[in-house]
Amino acid sequence: MQKASVNLRATRNGFLARLIPSSETSRVLRALWPYVWPEDRPDLRRTVVISFVIVVIAKAVTVGVPFTLKWATDALVAASGGHVASNQTLPWLVGAPVLAAIFYGIARIVMSLLVQVREGMFARVAMHAVRKLALTTFEHMHRLSLRFHLERKTGGLTRVLERGRTGIENISRMALMTLIPTIVEFLMIIVVCAYEFDWRYIVTIVGMIAAYLWFTIRATDWRLSIRRVMNESDTDANTKAIDSLLNYETVKYFGAEGREAGRYDKSMAAYEKASIKTYTSLAVLNSGQAVIFTIALTICLIMAANDVVAGKDTVGHFAMVNLLMLQLFMPLNFMGMVYREIKQGLTDIERMMEVLDQSPEVADRPGAKTLQVSGGAVRFDHVKFGYDPERVILKDVSFEVPAGKMVAIVGPSGAGKSTVARLLLRFYDVTSGRILIDGQDIRDVTQSSLRAAIGVVPQDTVLFNDTIFYNIKYGRADATDDDVYAAAKLAQIDDFVRALPDGYGTMVGERGLKLSGGEKQRVAIARTILKAPPILLLDEATSALDSHTEKEIQDALDRVSKDRTTVVIAHRLSTIVHADMILVFEAGRVAEQGTHAELIAKNGLYASLWARQRQAEKAREDLAHALEEAGESPRLLDPSDDDIAFERTGTD
Repeated sequence: MQKASVNLRATRNGFLARLIPSSETSRVLRALWPYVWPEDRPDLRRTVVISFVIVVIAKAVTVGVPFTLKWATDALVAASGGHVASNQTLPWLVGAPVLAAIFYGIARIVMSLLVQVREGMFARVAMHAVRKLALTTFEHMHRLSLRFHLERKTGGLTRVLERGRTGIENISRMALMTLIPTIVEFLMIIVVCAYEFDWRYIVTIVGMIAAYLWFTIRATDWRLSIRRVMNESDTDANTKAIDSLLNYETVKYFGAEGREAGRYDKSMAAYEKASIKTYTSLAVLNSGQAVIFTIALTICLIMAANDVVAGKDTVGHFAMVNLLMLQLFMPLNFMGMVYREIKQGLTDIERMMEVLDQSPEVADRPGAKTLQVSGGAVRFDHVKFGYDPERVILKDVSFEVPAGKMVAIVGPSGAGKSTVARLLLRFYDVTSGRILIDGQDIRDVTQSSLRAAIGVVPQDTVLFNDTIFYNIKYGRADATDDDVYAAAKLAQIDDFVRALPDGYGTMVGERGLKLSGGEKQRVAIARTILKAPPILLLDEATSALDSHTEKEIQDALDRVSKDRTTVVIAHRLSTIVHADMILVFEAGRVAEQGTHAELIAKNGLYASLWARQRQAEKAREDLAHALEEAGESPRLLDPSDDDIAFERTGTD
């Protein structure tokens, strides 16, 4: 296949040379070939071979159909008293026009059936290729590092996957089931013309094909540039729509529905403009193709008529050349679409291949072993890290979380607290230094075993658009129903869920938007409880809870974290006063460390943060007292470290 591609590229003015103009496209085709000709599926390879044999037979029957029309016509001429030379038709069909017509009908039925059988058989191959390459890309997307996904727009990425799937199907169908059969048919028709007619017909047909393909390629290339703009506008509109709908609540907060509609309409306006140009250019393409073909058809009919009048050919030859040309027009008419779809498919697959070519920033080392957790001790050893080389986040950070103990990390925003969590989960690799779990460098173990040992309750919980039961059970796929219910009870969400009309079968909506922040957080806690990992990572796990629920959840987390190594990243200091060790981060360094009492006694950064939060809490209490005296009922809503949030309800 590679050799063929090189030879085709050498013919720069040819149809396939224009179709495969670069080594990049050739690389895409070579990468696609194993999916169309899978080594592990001999049954599919046999299907490809059988399909191709059927193609040749179908095309032979197709080219044979004009012969049956010729015989039928000559039979009619003979039946009406005309003279037909015995060497110009089948002698036993002369005088049998009905039989000749039956032959014609049978040939067309066989031709149609063979085409449909071929399409049905090859569908197995095409759709298997679609499935395998789509799955490979999907799995690769999950292997890619966090940085890749943070820098990409989800809508655009899913569009690449969607178009890539379509591109695979189009190329496999168009190239193997349309382009190659059409070339075979061209060659057969030329052979028939050489046998039944003379060189003038061959020159006319070949000239017509050359002119037809030249015009088709030129016009299609022009249309592809318009289509590219249309696709980019479509992708942009799709991305804006998904981004806006994912941020539905934010749009509502700022009353920005009109602004979002304007952004979306701007992209759709560009799509509309490009679409109109696409349809207009299609009309130009079809008109030009029809003119070129009709001129060639007319020339052939004139030559055939002259030959009949001169007694060189029979009337059947006139009918035969007409049907040959009409049958030739059908595959020719598809050439523009074939060229466009294959080229567009190659472009779409090339973009999918670009994703596959992306190397994961974090990958398992060759021979990486499974993490063996005995106690779960975590150690940061002179860790240095920055998302960009110019901006270092963590600067020579060292600390240890003893097995079964709780260590809290606090500090101002931007101090590097969340970066510690990402490095522990190995979403990124440290620039220098080491992170050890029970003495094992996490870079030397598999990522799957590392993350299996760590349970995470993030600050911003995002749920799957599925049921509450599914989202909790996501913590451990082999958990029983009773395990799920027990985890929900520990997370203080079981009573709430059972009170819902659909109970645990309640759909949570896109990203869990049907649930409140506290409810989502409790689902996240429940699935982490279900996972039962030896190491817990709590990233402000109670940030979205009110004070009453916070205490209940905190008690549950205390029970769950007992005898487990726990790293708590906290903003609300009241939740970590009982930690075995508190690390105070500032500007990427450990500025202070000690127990709550020790840090308060130092009267440093931690003491300052503590005093500020106590003042905020007192302000909330004073405001609540004032509202009660005024006859109003305040209800505290999800307070953070120094935010004051109240919902005022009148007491008529």
